Amino acid sequence: MTIPTLRRAALGVPIAVLMAALALSGCNTMEAASTPDVTNAPAAGFEKISAGSEQDFIVNVGRRAYFTQGSATLDDTAKMTLDKQAEFLKANPNWYAKVQGFADDPGGDAANISLSQKRADAVMAYLVSKGVSPDRLWAKGYGTERLVRDCDDIECKAQNRRVVTNLREEKEA
Repeated sequence: MTIPTLRRAALGVPIAVLMAALALSGCNTMEAASTPDVTNAPAAGFEKISAGSEQDFIVNVGRRAYFTQGSATLDDTAKMTLDKQAEFLKANPNWYAKVQGFADDPGGDAANISLSQKRADAVMAYLVSKGVSPDRLWAKGYGTERLVRDCDDIECKAQNRRVVTNLREEKEA
């Protein structure tokens, strides 16, 4: 913009607005267009995840389903994860899955082992109902073994009330 044009345009326009217009008129839009899209770039260490791999299952499908205290009933959130697990397992028949149940609920060791087994069985039954062959799955309850967090806070304990589906290359005896 030339100075005479600027003077004509400036009639009644505050100086700050004119200065901003001048500053923006010098911007190079080509630089902005060539800036890499870092928001959607792969996270470091995850660029080479191949479809159907164990890493694909962990990162893109999810291997944990959580339960409310004292319950082995699947809620809608757990079912969404398990639906994705079933699709993955059906699309990748080379994988077996060990379904491991855990508990951190009131009661003794025997009660927690029983509850964790019921949770693992519920997940396995759901996967079978979605078309995964039962010959590729097995379930085991661990009770309070392998706690994610050892704590008294209810939100913390909830992390231990879970079933983890782990992929295996062969079925364990």
